[in-house]
Amino acid sequence: MAIELTPLPLPASADPSKFVDFGREVKGVDPGNLTPEQFAEVYDALYKHSALLFRNVSLTPEQQYALTKAFDPDSEAYGHGNNKTQSTKKSILHPDLKTIPRVPQVQLIGNGMVYNHEGLASAALKHPSHTTFHKTRLSEDEEEKGYTRFYRWHIDAALYEYNPPRVTTLYSVTVPEGPMQTVRYDDDTGDELPVPLGTTAFVSGKTMFDIMPPQYKSLAVRTKVRYAPHPYVWMAPARAMPTGLGIETEGLELPLADLPQWDESKIKTLPMVWKNPVTGELHFQVHPCGVQELIMAPLPGGAKREGALYPDGAHLKDLGEVRSLLYKIQRPAIAPQLVYPHDWKERDLVLFHNRGVLHTVVGAFRPDQVRAFHQCNLAASDVPAGPTEEDVHKWA
Repeated sequence: MAIELTPLPLPASADPSKFVDFGREVKGVDPGNLTPEQFAEVYDALYKHSALLFRNVSLTPEQQYALTKAFDPDSEAYGHGNNKTQSTKKSILHPDLKTIPRVPQVQLIGNGMVYNHEGLASAALKHPSHTTFHKTRLSEDEEEKGYTRFYRWHIDAALYEYNPPRVTTLYSVTVPEGPMQTVRYDDDTGDELPVPLGTTAFVSGKTMFDIMPPQYKSLAVRTKVRYAPHPYVWMAPARAMPTGLGIETEGLELPLADLPQWDESKIKTLPMVWKNPVTGELHFQVHPCGVQELIMAPLPGGAKREGALYPDGAHLKDLGEVRSLLYKIQRPAIAPQLVYPHDWKERDLVLFHNRGVLHTVVGAFRPDQVRAFHQCNLAASDVPAGPTEEDVHKWA
């Protein structure tokens, strides 16, 4: 039986012309028991549409792990290394994740107290909040009125030692009901976005690349991104911008000498744009918070130099300069009309192409609002493919 795909319902804030290919609901199949033929269709659909939704699904952690692993059969460990985030107390991720004991590749995330859950007698879950990570914060009065922020735009990836996962699966077990909230960008643009309580917000890396002016496209296909060693420990003392799209440059990052022991060979230097293995399209995929340096190659022979940025190549090491450039490139793609804020229902399963989108936690819960999700992503068996020589000549 062929799978049925229907477009995801878009909020009124979204520009439908920018979501023609993004997002599909999959109907008529059980994602925990796909035939090889059905999985082949789901595999193609995920890379073509970036995010897939299955509604009203029953899915065990074992089934979720098997489904996630099917996209990369040679992968094994959770995307940050099994149990690594909990053992690294200084990591900014440490409070957010609890491991399912019998399937350590699946994490329990959410908010509030959860009891007798998949082998965990009890788990105190905490929804990440901008109040602990951003340089500025909304007042309690503003939060009472329903205002909130994007927490941290990111790719699910350790960005050190382990390769970025190909796919993340998110399964909602318990979803609290509550009023809509309004994301404030607080960056002098006046931008706001109405969102469902506790949404996960997505933007397309393909759209991010597609809407760039030519000089940024030229730069993107010529640039590699070097991430800091142990980036989540490195960034933990630092504070984020109000849009959640990167770190304020205040010199608060942990000095490299104070990090857990690290090895130069495990540092990740990745292409700025990643090539979709099914469509061949380019996706701008940079985790803005973890970046330390940008390494630009010179323009290829025959390329126009007029208007080009860094035509002779460059190696940017100044964090302020690196972050300023990245922000100029990425900020247009998180405009309200380009964001898909998923409205979670209980037993939703969302698969997303982790090498093709950026996403963020959004919103704030009271302690008594219980939310429980299962998350799985696996450190990939390969490095993301960058642009081909043909791509470089086309865009540079």
